[in-house]
Amino acid sequence: MSIVLRVSVIAALAAVLACVPACGKKDGAGKAKIGVVTNCTDEFWDICDAGARKAAAEFNVDLLFRQPEQAFDAKAQMEIVESWAKQGLDGIVVSVINPKGQTEDLTRIAQKTPLVTMDNDADKTGRKCYVGVDNYEAGKAVGRIVKKTLPQGGTVAMFIGDTKSANAQARTQGVLDELAGEKDAKGADGTHPQKPDLDVRTYGKYHLVDRAPKEDGGPDNAQKTAGAVLARVKGLSDLCMVGLYAYNPPAILNEAKARSMTKEIKIVGFDEKWDTLRGIEAGEIEATVVQDPFAYGYESVKALATKNFDVKPIPYRVVTKDGKPDPALGGEAVEAAKFQADLRAKIGAAQKK
Repeated sequence: MSIVLRVSVIAALAAVLACVPACGKKDGAGKAKIGVVTNCTDEFWDICDAGARKAAAEFNVDLLFRQPEQAFDAKAQMEIVESWAKQGLDGIVVSVINPKGQTEDLTRIAQKTPLVTMDNDADKTGRKCYVGVDNYEAGKAVGRIVKKTLPQGGTVAMFIGDTKSANAQARTQGVLDELAGEKDAKGADGTHPQKPDLDVRTYGKYHLVDRAPKEDGGPDNAQKTAGAVLARVKGLSDLCMVGLYAYNPPAILNEAKARSMTKEIKIVGFDEKWDTLRGIEAGEIEATVVQDPFAYGYESVKALATKNFDVKPIPYRVVTKDGKPDPALGGEAVEAAKFQADLRAKIGAAQKK
């Protein structure tokens, strides 16, 4: 072999070898591709999006973040997940809508693609970890706020998107157990002491309207559902309306304003929707138990990017107007105005990355 030919062969081989590691890289400059899909479109998930983008910037991730317009539609959500799995994403994060109904499909996907559940778990799918609060304990915190608000007992209505999901079941049971003062409380059927025609179930000193949480199926029906209850309880003393999904407290407040009932009822919330926080600051909502969707997005993407799935439960906090610590409520107390300012700062910082 001539010297010229030998040099040419060596050069060609070197070029091929140089290409091998590059061919094995992921999208972009070695970026992992991770998808996050929520259970609906909401401000709550906008905050989560900001946290996910912060982690994506820090851990060199190509991020896909989807908020399905079809609220709580498991079929629509799974179409997104299936599409990502076929694309060969390096990880998928799902706020599971119907754990029982989605377990089979998510288990199949988790066998090929690292899966993390967020906000709502599906623990029998082989997912790598769950990122979220302990919803039962957070629900108990809501119950403690109700008890502080109505110390002598009273009438309570609970509102939520649906009761199929694990987080919804845990939250509602936490509230009821706290009101009843016992674990796995079932309550007792009875008649309302002030309004005998009102169907209630009694937990300790508290009468639950219609014996169960009111399901609204999504934000579009939330205010209408709240209005139907307010119309039936008007005139009763010691009323508390509890909203357990992010959009519920503002919907209750808006309907109470429309009916001139803001002074007749107490409102206790869940999650950190801006209107809820402003309502607390204005004294129109008693308090809200917040999860930390920013941390949900950040920790979920971080776990998949670093392959470290030892994720601890996210602590819940209690947002009140003054933010004064209250041992009776439990959890970290936060002032509404400060909480809003801190949240805006975190979102703003994430958007600059």
